[in-house]
Amino acid sequence: MTPPRRRIAVLLLWLALLAAAGWQIAHTRFVADLSAFLPAHPDPQQRVLIEQLQSGVPARTLLMGIDGGAAKSRADASRALAAALRASGLFEQVQNGQTDDWAATGSWLFDHRYQLSPAVDAARFTPAGLRAGIAETLSLLGTPMGNAIKPLLDRDPTGETQRIAENLIPAGAPRSEEGVWVSRNAQRALLVAIARAPGADLDAQAAAIARVRSAFAADGAASAAGLRLQLSGAPVMGVDSRARIESEIRWLAIAGTVLMSTLLLLAFASLPALAVAMLPVASGVVAGIAAVSLVFGSVHGITLGFGTTLIGEAVDYAIYYLIQARTQAPDGWRHWLRSGWPTVRLGLLTSVCGFAALVFSGFPGLAQLGLYSVAGLFGAAAATRWVLPVLMPDGARGSGARRALGRVGAGLVAVLPRLRWLFLAAGVAAAALLLQRGHLWQAELSSLSPIPKSALDLDASLRADLSAGDARTLVVVQAGDLEATLRGAEAVVARLEPLVDRGAIGGVDSVTRWLPSQATQAARRAALPERAALEAALAQATRGGPMPAARLAPFVDAVEAARKAPPITFAALRGTALAPLIDVMLLERADHSWVALLPVSPVASTPAAATAAKADPVVDLAAVDQALTGLPGTQTLEIGPELRRLYARYLGQAQLQALLGALGVVALIAFALRDWRRVLAVCQPLLLAVLLTMGGLAACGIQLGILHLVGLLLVVAVGSNYALFFDLLQRRAGTEPEYDTLGSLLLANLTTVGSFGLIAMSSIPALSAIGRVVAPGALLALLLSAAFAPPRGAGRRQAADAADTADAMHGPNAPDAL
Repeated sequence: MTPPRRRIAVLLLWLALLAAAGWQIAHTRFVADLSAFLPAHPDPQQRVLIEQLQSGVPARTLLMGIDGGAAKSRADASRALAAALRASGLFEQVQNGQTDDWAATGSWLFDHRYQLSPAVDAARFTPAGLRAGIAETLSLLGTPMGNAIKPLLDRDPTGETQRIAENLIPAGAPRSEEGVWVSRNAQRALLVAIARAPGADLDAQAAAIARVRSAFAADGAASAAGLRLQLSGAPVMGVDSRARIESEIRWLAIAGTVLMSTLLLLAFASLPALAVAMLPVASGVVAGIAAVSLVFGSVHGITLGFGTTLIGEAVDYAIYYLIQARTQAPDGWRHWLRSGWPTVRLGLLTSVCGFAALVFSGFPGLAQLGLYSVAGLFGAAAATRWVLPVLMPDGARGSGARRALGRVGAGLVAVLPRLRWLFLAAGVAAAALLLQRGHLWQAELSSLSPIPKSALDLDASLRADLSAGDARTLVVVQAGDLEATLRGAEAVVARLEPLVDRGAIGGVDSVTRWLPSQATQAARRAALPERAALEAALAQATRGGPMPAARLAPFVDAVEAARKAPPITFAALRGTALAPLIDVMLLERADHSWVALLPVSPVASTPAAATAAKADPVVDLAAVDQALTGLPGTQTLEIGPELRRLYARYLGQAQLQALLGALGVVALIAFALRDWRRVLAVCQPLLLAVLLTMGGLAACGIQLGILHLVGLLLVVAVGSNYALFFDLLQRRAGTEPEYDTLGSLLLANLTTVGSFGLIAMSSIPALSAIGRVVAPGALLALLLSAAFAPPRGAGRRQAADAADTADAMHGPNAPDAL
């Protein structure tokens, strides 16, 4: 194949790969939930937590508040909004405190009272038991509950419905006014809606949220009354996070492109050179996103945001080629492939070696970042190696300011080596500061969240008004089948109820209040007497009392019907209003095992006591653990501490992988250079740059997290290119023009520092963390590489050895391949 045809073939192959990657990206699902940064292979406790974060009812629950106007206007708007949302079909359940919401549920509870009431046993239907039950029910007629009890008296004289209701009343419930839920100060109407779509389906959640807003906007009375809708909950935060990340990425990409374009135009004074310089950047970003999409099936927003950081290193490859190939024209690309490309290739391999360790992380989010970096760097380097020589065989034609940059670089090379001891002293001081700081790393998963404080405050306010704060302590019961799980949950309740009486916990909720085990239902059914026995016991119990036995014939009929009624089953509850309540506390896994979640509430405290303590009420976890000792398949889960433990494990694994990656970088450099002095000269600046960057952050009181660690890997990746080029310059002193090579290094550093400086200003913590590390770290890496480069001329004797080393590692170059 002739050279022109080869060049055409290279361009066509490159365009075809870009088109294929573009097609893959167009069919990619982008997500923003932080569960991607949780382990892929969790232990049983972590598995429950992750399931709730990804697809549980909490991940689908919307919290709504209506502010402003008068109480009646807010109540009317609440009823109108609830009706519109129920009619939309997008929600499993919508609640706002209207009593008619639970009319069907109340009827169901009444019809199944003898299967659900915890008071049903054989003693309950003896003459003494009936007498006591009837007397207790009659005593309530003079109380505020009397109006509700009186219509049921003939059919439920023992008050089983009342006992069920007492057990189902939550420890805290929203205040009611004008027939709807209101906030504690009665200035806000409250609603809760559970979307049908999975929590991870952000597009469907966005549609549900849009339906809420449009339904409220369509209420002309609400608008006229000056009412405002407040929305929160996990779906709102997920959708808003994705939108914020997309908007921020768009802004950063535009600003970064403008900044780099300006710098490159000043350096090259050539629009074609500017366009060509952007091709490796675009190739790297497209390759990174497509690779992550192919392997993981979706791309996290933080990974997508990380794409903007790749611009800083990817453009370096183009700068090295465009300037250094121009220096060696004519046939500059041939000379660059022999002199510059081996060094760029070694820098690429060291960068990939550092990030490759993350690919094998057990945390999908971290593995995505690693794969994106590896694929993106390969894509950018491949475009530089094969595409740029086709488009600009002799590099950038314009002169611009690159010679001036080269002279500045030469001045730095002359001055900085004199400051080596100062840099070393600063590195020692930074290391001492890091050792002195006891809590350098931040152990909070929320540090990755882009949600602003105002949104978190609104969410906390709505949850407090609804008395729906996230359950912080759960008892988890796991078993191989539904019946064993329900029996385990009943055993937990039996052991924890004494703790409620002692004041160690405020209460415990269980799905078995709605769905008792088959064994419990059978025992309650067996306790119901036959008609003749019940009539005899009832006659004796009512003798001389205010209620004659004849009046209680409906009661006898109801007990007889309950004796013959089929048991309550999980399947029978699926189509009822109780289904969302069951789903919150009972989960069936893909392997057909079952999990029951029992929220344990703390002891309620008075507002004055809570204010004085300045702390949230807590559960006596030690008492709970002791009470549950010996129950198989049961464990206690504290959500906050468990999330912190997860993140700490995540951070520790990332640190280990970063260390392994760094050791791999050193090993690769040592193999390539094969001279301990040169290895020290290349690695010393990288170590000092990392130490000084971390020391500076510590001095500013900034705690480090996962993304800071990724930023440090980027510092090593970018800095290794600088250090290797300085090694090349000093080893080949006098064999090639220095100013242009130094100019390419300085220009590459300016674009890197500028682009990451913009990222440091991002309002998204995950992105700003990377920018705050890489911008100063890359600048330090350049200065330190110049300061610790070997003395001039020291490598002339080893110049041939250096070339032999490159050939030994990479094989002979073949420039005519193009």
